Amino acid sequence: AQPDLSVRPQPPRSCEDYWWEWKHCRGLRHAFHHYYAHGELPACGRWRDDYEACRAWERGRAAAAQVPGPGLRRPRLKYAPVWKLRKSPPPDWYLPLDQEKPN
Repeated sequence: AQPDLSVRPQPPRSCEDYWWEWKHCRGLRHAFHHYYAHGELPACGRWRDDYEACRAWERGRAAAAQVPGPGLRRPRLKYAPVWKLRKSPPPDWYLPLDQEKPN
């Protein structure tokens, strides 16, 4: 059985949420932070496209106006820890560090 493509689900968020995300993404503070953290300016066009698609869905329930769910937006990368996590501090944690002793 073929799914009914004329019935489209509502976008996962309100259109104002997409508008706010787009305005926030374009803000100077966010752009500076993103540039500092990632070395490039943020790509904000997708938020604007999602906002326009949401408005198109509200106006005519357009089939082409599908807004992807939040899980499709930015895949989160999971990294392994850089070092082994401890359950408790070392037994001699309170002693002064011996800078001259080799490891």
